[in-house]
Amino acid sequence: MQGHKAGTTVMTPDDTSPDSKRIRAFETAAELLTAPNALIHLTLEEARVVVGYMTPQFIPANTTFIREGDAADEGFMALLLEGEVVVESVTVSRTEPLTIRVLGAGSLVGEVGLVDEEPRSASVTTSADSLCAILTRESFKALINEEPRIGSKLLLAIAARLAERLRDNARKLRLYAKLAKAMQMEIDRLVLPKRT
Repeated sequence: MQGHKAGTTVMTPDDTSPDSKRIRAFETAAELLTAPNALIHLTLEEARVVVGYMTPQFIPANTTFIREGDAADEGFMALLLEGEVVVESVTVSRTEPLTIRVLGAGSLVGEVGLVDEEPRSASVTTSADSLCAILTRESFKALINEEPRIGSKLLLAIAARLAERLRDNARKLRLYAKLAKAMQMEIDRLVLPKRT
């Protein structure tokens, strides 16, 4: 599943060959990476370089392609070009997974898998037939070595996204702590006898 640098090819609108589908996927991925709400802010040319290291992959509906706790995962990130995925995690005291988010085209999943070799922290399942552009850890390392300026932009963007998640988790923990304190105060008020 290793990507490589891709060249530019002209295609006609009615061309449905596998190569033209790959080129359309390549261009879609580059455009998604340059969108205003994208993880990284790249020029179209820089995005084309990144996408040149990615491999398009069709994933049928109801396929879990990232599994929480999977330690054997070789590490990859997926850019969703078409379709929809559900990100889920099993939390403490639950046996059924909790849906963390539902993501559509333009979303990135699994980017943590590019930078560490730890087990996956959540599961990702397609809820519809999906087309993704996959960047493996091996291809990511090649991008950093061969295109260090662009690779470092991607790496910084991933770091910024992880920092955003840490801040969000810290906010949630503060909220849960306040809620737990309020609940404890209410329990104490109901349980402890009132003094006269």
